[in-house]
Amino acid sequence: MTAATTTPPVRQPFIKSRALRRFLSHKLAMIGLFMVLGLTFACFVGPYLLPYDELYIDLRARFAPPGTGGHIFGTDPLGRDLAARLFHAGQISMAVGFAVMVIATTVGSVVGVVSGYYGGKISAVLMRVVDAFLSFPSVFLLLALAAFIQPGPVMIAVIISATSWMEVARIVEAEVKSLRNQDFVQAAHMLGLSGRWIMFRELLPNAIGPIIVAASLTVARAILLEAYISFLGYGIQPPLPSWGNLLNGAQQYLGSAPWLAIVPGLAITIAVTGFNFIGDGLRDAFDSRAQGQ
Repeated sequence: MTAATTTPPVRQPFIKSRALRRFLSHKLAMIGLFMVLGLTFACFVGPYLLPYDELYIDLRARFAPPGTGGHIFGTDPLGRDLAARLFHAGQISMAVGFAVMVIATTVGSVVGVVSGYYGGKISAVLMRVVDAFLSFPSVFLLLALAAFIQPGPVMIAVIISATSWMEVARIVEAEVKSLRNQDFVQAAHMLGLSGRWIMFRELLPNAIGPIIVAASLTVARAILLEAYISFLGYGIQPPLPSWGNLLNGAQQYLGSAPWLAIVPGLAITIAVTGFNFIGDGLRDAFDSRAQGQ
């Protein structure tokens, strides 16, 4: 057997591959990328361009409508600038989303690759654990966990991750099962390479496409779940803003100051829609049926 037989079907680097060209030609993905980059720029650069910070209180400017007195999105019941609070809340909500992506994707990938590679009893036990987590409605599980912790960005990211890794594990397990009997894996066994090497240096890199797609969709789901539990009062607590608790505080002012709910609602919609569009574009870009196109 020659050394060439041990080489796996290495994918081209994404930046140089056909997948990248398909992604860049995907109209919805480009719209989503523009939405996400624009929102990210606004959240992290916008506060430096505003005349007010998120903590400045001006009781004389309470419930100022958008566009008055230098307040582009208006003010809240304490006279705080809504744009400044929205952008600061966006930093927190998006940080939670990306933290969940990293944690859930890492845990799900490890569980999936171990289950898919070893199979048998190990796979059966791990997949039953996945099924057990999936059997609980994620929102109820989130609320139950949130009731026993001190809510804050870090802990909210952890408990959302605890309800988000199972889909990644399922995807990676299926992908690894389809790869584990291929020639490059058998050659690695014949060379005496360890299971850990084969799993994390041979199989996992060749399953990267579905993992990237799942990761992008996980961000959208995490932002939505954080907003949901914060809106219900179990998530990030004031005075620390998040898009969810901004909506919570706007409930009683829907008639008199509707912009307090409309503005953070639009931010959530833009973020979730943008990441979903990106995920759809990545799914189409990595679709094996399009590899020859």
